[in-house]
Amino acid sequence: MTRLLDIRELEGGYDSVQILYGIDMHVDEGEFVTVIGPNGCGKSTLIKTIFGIATYYRGDIEYGGKQVSGWRTDQLVNLGIAYVPQVDNVFPSLSVKENLQMGGNSLPNNTLIERIERSLEMFPDLRSREHDLAASLSGGERQMLAISRALISNPKFLLLDEPTAALSPLYQQQIIERIDSLRETGITILIVEQNARLSLARSDRGYIMASGKVVHSGDAQHILTDPEIGEYFLGSTGH
Repeated sequence: MTRLLDIRELEGGYDSVQILYGIDMHVDEGEFVTVIGPNGCGKSTLIKTIFGIATYYRGDIEYGGKQVSGWRTDQLVNLGIAYVPQVDNVFPSLSVKENLQMGGNSLPNNTLIERIERSLEMFPDLRSREHDLAASLSGGERQMLAISRALISNPKFLLLDEPTAALSPLYQQQIIERIDSLRETGITILIVEQNARLSLARSDRGYIMASGKVVHSGDAQHILTDPEIGEYFLGSTGH
């Protein structure tokens, strides 16, 4: 498989507060890769550093064979990378359609219309809410809108920060299924998730983080079924 993202010895954090210590990981084209670990281990900081939001210290980040370490967010978007944050990921005072338009306000009108239509086809739950304010959406619908808006830029690589956080079990399942289905359109997925079992069940590979480091990586099904890993990182192995 062709390597899309390659990270070596990455260190980062927030200004002078270091969170990441020597991260090595990769994502191949077409993969669904999940990063799990306890709260505060640096999962979200990892994808924020990749996307130019957190502070990059040192190390190598290559995307599509290009060195992008420390690049600005807008430069990364132009390369085909999109990021969906965990919170503050929609404009609540705008309608669903206006949120989608904001995802491509620099696009020609015909292109924007086509991409909005494609996003609504991927997330049909939003079609009947097109003219409703985002503030009126449920948590699951709001997350669908955030992902849909990210798709307007026609990304090849999607970074998601805990997309099922605080959602009902039904919406958690729906969101992960929809994210997985995006691979059919050629999008590669890197996701940080608290619901480790749900996300790993759809993933090709997984990385486990603790204290700002990768402590284990491997095939997602192996991580799910390894008793020792399950005990420490996935909760009781009896489920």
